[in-house]
Amino acid sequence: MGESLKDRLVVSNDTKHLIVVRDFVSRLIRASRLAREEENKVILDVDEAVTNIIEHGYDEGAEGSIEIEVEAADQQFKIIIRDTGRIFNPESIPDPDMKEHVQRGHKKGLGIFLMRQIMDEVRYKFKDGVKNELTLVKFIK
Repeated sequence: MGESLKDRLVVSNDTKHLIVVRDFVSRLIRASRLAREEENKVILDVDEAVTNIIEHGYDEGAEGSIEIEVEAADQQFKIIIRDTGRIFNPESIPDPDMKEHVQRGHKKGLGIFLMRQIMDEVRYKFKDGVKNELTLVKFIK
């Protein structure tokens, strides 16, 4: 590949835009050196992150935007997700006890855990006092 591939998408905080986000990430994965067997996993993680922002970052009916920036280079595929919703640090959430999670019949609450399992790096910061920024990195082998 040699040079990096970079693109950016901004959507409003509405679940109807999730398909646009998935297609955007899929297109960039296919143009990158990331292995195809990683595609669905990475899309799942981005989908989880954006869904969490939509469902928990904003009050119902409140307008907001979510920016997804992707940079694919020879050695990594990086996704940066920015939003202006409530501050939420996924690093503060411990991994669930999977046995207990299943026994209690929980159907939600595994998104952050999955991000940590699938991605090689998961970083969060609150930037410039106005934006949440989640960075997901998958190394290209």
